Amino acid sequence: MASSIHISKLHIFVLLVLCSCFLHNTYVANSATSSLDRDKQTLIYIKSQTITQPPDALATWDPNTSPCNWTRVLCAARRDQRVVGLDLSSLRISGPVNPHIGKLSFLRTLQLQENQFQGILPETITDLLRLRVLNISFNNIQGAIPPNISRCIELRVVDFNQNELSGSIPEELTRLVNLQTLNLARNNLSGSIPPSIGNLSSLLTLKLGTNMLSGPIPAEVSRLRNLKNLDLIINNLIGTIPPSVYNMSSLESLAVASNYLSGDIPYNVGDTLPNLLVFNFCINKFTGTIPGSLHNLTNIRLIRMKHNRLHGTVPPGLGNLPELEMYNIGYNYIVSSRGEGLDFLYPLVNSTKLDFLAIDGNGFDGVIPKFIGNLSKTLRMLYMGSNQISGSIPPSIGQLKGLALLNLSFNSISGEIPTEIGQLVGLEELVLGKNKLTSNIPNSLGNLGKLAQIDLSSNELGGSIPTSFKAFEKLTSMDLSMNKLNGSIPIEIFDLPSLTTILNLSSNSLTGSLPQKIGNLERVVTVDLLNNRLSGNIPNSIQSCKSLEHLIISKNSFSGSIPDGLGELNGLTTLDLSSNQLSGSIPLDLEKLNALQFLNLSFNNLEGNVPSNGIFSNLTRVDVEGNPNLCHDSKCKTNGTNKLVMILVATIALVFVIALISIALFYYFRRNVVTPKDTFDSFKGRHYMVTYDELRLATKNFDEDSLIGRGSFGSVYKGCINIEGQAREIAVKVLDMETTGSLPSFLAECAALRHLRHRNLVKLITSCSSLDQRNKEFLALVYEYMKNESLEKWIRKGMRLVDRLNVAIDVACGLSYLHHECVVAPVVHCDLKPSNVLLDEDLTAKLGDFGLASM
Repeated sequence: MASSIHISKLHIFVLLVLCSCFLHNTYVANSATSSLDRDKQTLIYIKSQTITQPPDALATWDPNTSPCNWTRVLCAARRDQRVVGLDLSSLRISGPVNPHIGKLSFLRTLQLQENQFQGILPETITDLLRLRVLNISFNNIQGAIPPNISRCIELRVVDFNQNELSGSIPEELTRLVNLQTLNLARNNLSGSIPPSIGNLSSLLTLKLGTNMLSGPIPAEVSRLRNLKNLDLIINNLIGTIPPSVYNMSSLESLAVASNYLSGDIPYNVGDTLPNLLVFNFCINKFTGTIPGSLHNLTNIRLIRMKHNRLHGTVPPGLGNLPELEMYNIGYNYIVSSRGEGLDFLYPLVNSTKLDFLAIDGNGFDGVIPKFIGNLSKTLRMLYMGSNQISGSIPPSIGQLKGLALLNLSFNSISGEIPTEIGQLVGLEELVLGKNKLTSNIPNSLGNLGKLAQIDLSSNELGGSIPTSFKAFEKLTSMDLSMNKLNGSIPIEIFDLPSLTTILNLSSNSLTGSLPQKIGNLERVVTVDLLNNRLSGNIPNSIQSCKSLEHLIISKNSFSGSIPDGLGELNGLTTLDLSSNQLSGSIPLDLEKLNALQFLNLSFNNLEGNVPSNGIFSNLTRVDVEGNPNLCHDSKCKTNGTNKLVMILVATIALVFVIALISIALFYYFRRNVVTPKDTFDSFKGRHYMVTYDELRLATKNFDEDSLIGRGSFGSVYKGCINIEGQAREIAVKVLDMETTGSLPSFLAECAALRHLRHRNLVKLITSCSSLDQRNKEFLALVYEYMKNESLEKWIRKGMRLVDRLNVAIDVACGLSYLHHECVVAPVVHCDLKPSNVLLDEDLTAKLGDFGLASM
């Protein structure tokens, strides 16, 4: 009986346990279902607020099915099956990030990259406490990084690359001690790099490049002992790299390009960073020599040190780099070893993966060696310009079948262009300008069907332009200027469909007429035919060149009238028809060219009224000199009444000129001044073209040692530039583009000096409008250099009475010219002071700094 009762109690206990388990599982199942339903409802709401491309990208998100079966949704494998992954990448979603995402509390991975999200990141993102991967890269997210993101302590990956985030890097972000990847590159972040970044001890990748970060690199970065990838490029970082950073032996990529970093690169950097694959130090202010230990890194792939202040020679060891893909040491002060020339490149024949080689902008000499053709067959980019290379181009260069770019410009290379260059059928850019190449342009260049840019300018090439150029179906830019080319312009040139940037055939001896087919160049921006022997009428079809901004056909023999169709070219900013034989009246349609900044119609046979509206209302931007039959409204008279007046005026003018010559001769002999040779004779009749890189080299990278003065709108540097084979001293006035008023000052000075020529005015040689090495706007004016500097200096030193008198006379003569003798209109200097009176080597005074001039 007792045994029976015991068994019954045991049965009851087991039954209760089973019931309890069943009820628990039922509760858990119901709870899990309820939680998953909440996730489902959240996702359905997000879908209702989202437009995707393609539109059916989320078609599987059906309210009647489990979200665990939906595309782009990942659920946990456990029984609770909560949503742990959401991938909405690459769907071109726009608008703000939906704040309801913060309700998916079990999310571990959130991928929103490659969309068009805008606005600020919702604060609800920081409620995702289990989140491990947060990727919103390649969007347009704005505002600051939420400091509360530090709550997401499980985060391993934070990728905010390529957005519009601003503000500083929050200190709270550095509390994410589990973080392995932090990518904040390509945003608008400012401030300094927080030293607490060294707390992220698990970090493998740190990318802060392409922002506006400033200050020094904190030494605490070196505490990241596991770091493999450090990217700080394109910021405003200053100072030296902390020595401890060079001891981060785990580093595989060290990139600090495009900052303001300085100091020597340690000679043993290759020994202390043995795992380095990427070494990117370009566009900084690093000094010293190239560390030879870099050439011991047998696995290194990329070495970039372009645009620094490195000197010396290239150290040995280039043959130890079998994995090398890029070697860029351009624009430094590196030279060849004595008698070696370019032979130091020979060991690179072992680098069979070499893709990019740049040694341009240095002081290398010698000839291009024949072994150049034995370099890697995968070599695509070869930059050797702006050196002192001489000799001829070896035919073996045709063996580099992989070349897409060949730049040998700004050297002293002579001889013919080898026909073998025509074998480089993959070539996209051929830049051989500013050399001493002779003979004809080879027809074989017509084989370069992929060519997008050809620059053979400033050589001594003769013959005609090859008709084989018609094969350049992808050509966007052609510059054959400043050669000795003759014959007519091949009509095939005007059938090139992709010619959209530049057609520059100026300063040759081309003849014939301009064909009607010029109208086919509907997308070309610049046509420059200056200084040739072209004749005939300007074709009316030119009005079809709707993208034209610069049309320069001066110093030819064009005749007939100015076509009315020029008034249809609404984008024109420069129109120069000067020094031709054009006749008739000035078309009134030119008044409609609102974008026009400079109009030169001088020295033609134009007649009638000069229009008064549009650009003609500002005479500083119009030159009509040398057209005796042109007149302005208030001065147009009948010929019969004024013939006698004209004769009288001519007679009086002749007497006045004779008197002026007599006075000038008197002062000349009294002062016994030997007139110096015009430093820049070669500029007569044309403007010398100068590039940013030429000015950078001329001023030693705008070094402080070259600085000779600072003004309210910029700095002035002394430089030396090679002009037509002769070294000339120049003064380069570089405008500070961050200073309010610098651009108007630049334009005012250009406008004031464009027509001014007088022995007592500082000669403006040329100007430069370009982009600097940081891809920012660069404006500079290039003047003749005044060896005796300013009058202000001499006043302090003391001057002889006779010198003071001579300076006073010079200043008076200069002012008299400005006020009474200018061709276009009187000029008022507006800023005359001793520091703006400059003295040449003979103490002849010259007025300078026309930034405040008014005309």
